Amino acid sequence: MVKLSVIVPFFNVQTYAPDTLRSLRANAREDFEFLLVDDCSTDGTPRLLRRAADEIPGAVLLRHEVNGGLATARNTGLAAARGEYIAFLDGDDWLAPGHYARLVARTEALGCDFVRTDHVRADGRTRTVRRVPHGPHGVVSDPRAAILPAHRTTSVDYAFAWAGLYHRRLLDRGLLHFTDGLRTAEDRPWIWRLHREAESFATLGLLSHFYRRGVATSLTRIGDVRRLDFLRAFDQVIAETAADRDADALLPKAVRTYCAVIAHHLGALDACEPAVARELKSRGAAALGRLPQRLLDEALDAMDVTRATRVRRLRRRPVAAKGASAA
Repeated sequence: MVKLSVIVPFFNVQTYAPDTLRSLRANAREDFEFLLVDDCSTDGTPRLLRRAADEIPGAVLLRHEVNGGLATARNTGLAAARGEYIAFLDGDDWLAPGHYARLVARTEALGCDFVRTDHVRADGRTRTVRRVPHGPHGVVSDPRAAILPAHRTTSVDYAFAWAGLYHRRLLDRGLLHFTDGLRTAEDRPWIWRLHREAESFATLGLLSHFYRRGVATSLTRIGDVRRLDFLRAFDQVIAETAADRDADALLPKAVRTYCAVIAHHLGALDACEPAVARELKSRGAAALGRLPQRLLDEALDAMDVTRATRVRRLRRRPVAAKGASAA
């Protein structure tokens, strides 16, 4: 019986993969498996993974012939997973020794569908503790109730799939798969669905997962069209929340979050290629037009002046006719 399946996508991370792989070795156990998904890397990553598959107990190498992005790579791992519990790890992050043994033991003791964990953000040599915005630790709660209130940061805003552990029954219910092809914000519809549909969760104060920031190949640092997948991701959040039995209560939170993320991207236009910046404005204006306008008004009224001004200016932008190219 496999107790834990850890799904680890890799794409062109030869500089960082050795740290990740060493930390997996330090977490190996006879009933753990590590599903190493090579998403068609073109650097030295495949060589590192082939060696790791031979040397790390429980390591299994899976390879994509075509790059599909993080969501698709995670789905490949989910299809192969045999564990009672599922965890995710990105190919440029790392763990303290014994992280997974502690995580599994504490989750089993709680008996809930999933747990969310604190983590350590690593930006160069700087380390910052990041907490799950829900508490107290170690108390089983209703995931649906943790979506709200709309005006505060809540558990759905802490959308890191790797910051937690998930029981296999969620996989069997179809709640752990990601929207295929999403390259950014893939965690957003995923975490919203999890909180709407799962029955129980808890938070843990483990600080043994290290999240590496400032990676040059990360899509948060790349200005091409892949960044715009956040629009697809949040359109999905809005559509699925609108169909929920508690849509009247939950939609204000979804709309506020969407507006905040649009404002963030508008504030980072200088990092985008010019054509991508134009497309962001065009598609962003269309997305705002699709939102419930009363809730959009309320969300903008609740924003700080700088961000609200950005979004209001975009809202006034004429939306191109369907099939027309972005201006």
